[in-house]
Amino acid sequence: MAARRTNVNRKHGIAAMRTLLSWSTGKDSAWALHTLRRRPDVTVVGLVTTISEAFDRVAMHGVRRELLEAQADAAGLPLHVLPIPSPCPNEVYERIMGAFVARQAAEGVEAIAFGDLFLEDIRRYRETRLAGTGIAPLFPLWGLDTARLARDMIAGGLKAYVTCVDPRKLPARFAGRRFDLDLLAQLPAGVDPCAENGEFHTFACAGPMFARPIRVEVGETVTRDGFVFCDVIPAKAGTHARLHEHSSKCRGCPPARA
Repeated sequence: MAARRTNVNRKHGIAAMRTLLSWSTGKDSAWALHTLRRRPDVTVVGLVTTISEAFDRVAMHGVRRELLEAQADAAGLPLHVLPIPSPCPNEVYERIMGAFVARQAAEGVEAIAFGDLFLEDIRRYRETRLAGTGIAPLFPLWGLDTARLARDMIAGGLKAYVTCVDPRKLPARFAGRRFDLDLLAQLPAGVDPCAENGEFHTFACAGPMFARPIRVEVGETVTRDGFVFCDVIPAKAGTHARLHEHSSKCRGCPPARA
């Protein structure tokens, strides 16, 4: 039987569920963290991410492990990394995730949150897999209007880069672009502003969910397994210094807040 270690929100005097967040490194999971931290009934106790064993990168987003770890450090949260094969059969994924969920339930985790927005089949799958485990699924962004949500993220200070594009749904030239109002304005008709249908994936490098920005640069773009990946890389201090000598618009450096 799971050992319950429910936190009490001192400000509101109510029980707060010990919650893990499924972390993709992208804008939606980052904004989900920001949203959860504003809820008095939730205490986020860690992030969980799957990593491709073949590439040592976050599955689908193609983000380097060191940048994932930098995000967790900037968020001030423990990081649980689950290595998976590439490709990963669904039964293998479910075995790995099932064992992890069982361990976390035994440690007193009460919920796992996801950044899903509106895909009913994905939500049902998560709910089904967690049924009977003692861990509840949470969907803090569920049902929000994605056009408004995308603009709220940007207005709220979230900075992100497009790391993966499905060229069947979005032109490859969007890989490596900053997730900003210009990008939203240029999205083809039918593309979801938050890319909930898999049109693109992102890496979040700054925002209210982080204690400090993660300095990055846009690297090489490659096509692999039918997807276009842009390698976002840790920025070198010297590179940033030279850029700032000549321009206040360094693409890899989020502007300082007033």
